[in-house]
Amino acid sequence: MSANPVLSPQRWEQARAEDQPGWAAPSGSGSLAATDVAMTAGTMRPAPPVADARTMTIGGTLTATGVLFVLLLLTGWVGWSQVTQTEITIPATAFEPARTEVSTDFPGWVFLPMIGALVLGLVTAFKPKLARVTAPLYALGYGFAIGAISHMYNLQFDGIVLQAVAATLSVFGVVFFLYATRIIQVTPRFARITMAAVGGILVMYLVSWVATLFGADITFWNEPTPLGIGISVVICIVAAMSLAVDFAFIEEASKAGMPKYMEWYGAFGLTVTLVWLYLEILRLLSLLRQ
Repeated sequence: MSANPVLSPQRWEQARAEDQPGWAAPSGSGSLAATDVAMTAGTMRPAPPVADARTMTIGGTLTATGVLFVLLLLTGWVGWSQVTQTEITIPATAFEPARTEVSTDFPGWVFLPMIGALVLGLVTAFKPKLARVTAPLYALGYGFAIGAISHMYNLQFDGIVLQAVAATLSVFGVVFFLYATRIIQVTPRFARITMAAVGGILVMYLVSWVATLFGADITFWNEPTPLGIGISVVICIVAAMSLAVDFAFIEEASKAGMPKYMEWYGAFGLTVTLVWLYLEILRLLSLLRQ
């Protein structure tokens, strides 16, 4: 149960099917139903023990998430350092005075590892068992673009990256507290609404991107208007809701005794949501600054 397309119920079935006997092997009665993980009304029955007796834990998932963010920050620093800004002084002429122009160099190569990371993200989504390897590679590849994009924003709006990081951590902390204290109840209805909202946002992103390829400009939601700012606020709220549903997925997966490699898969899904939230907060702050 998750609004994040990565952390979806279908991945539970795939994880059990790909694991050792004890997850996918029939029971003595010849029926898989007796050993299946129940996912009705947001609850689950404990799953059968894994062959090597190692199962997913919340602590292990948080540790894996920390590792992914360290890797993301390492390559993010490299991407940040590749963006340079130089001042060019144009001498005075008979018609206009001397002036200074600022030139910003954005390295296009940072999008190559980002594209590779997106491909690895899709592979991870369909092959959770590979998450131990693909999730760290995803974080490394995506970090270059995150760092470069962040530096571009910071050059235009001084201090905005620090504000975005602080806001992202604050939202994460608040949502975690609300979820842990059960002030937020992640019910199946809550998850469905969040998933539908995420789907709608993804469609908006896709349509906007395709329209841009054909020369059309329909990115009205990127303009510093009340409508553009309002849409950005809504997207940030949906991303925060996704965090709550991701927490629920990780907690229930741990209680159900999913395989150990699902810690990396859960960490991967949580990282995807947090990066999305950070970028959207960064965009929202830039609209407000304008």
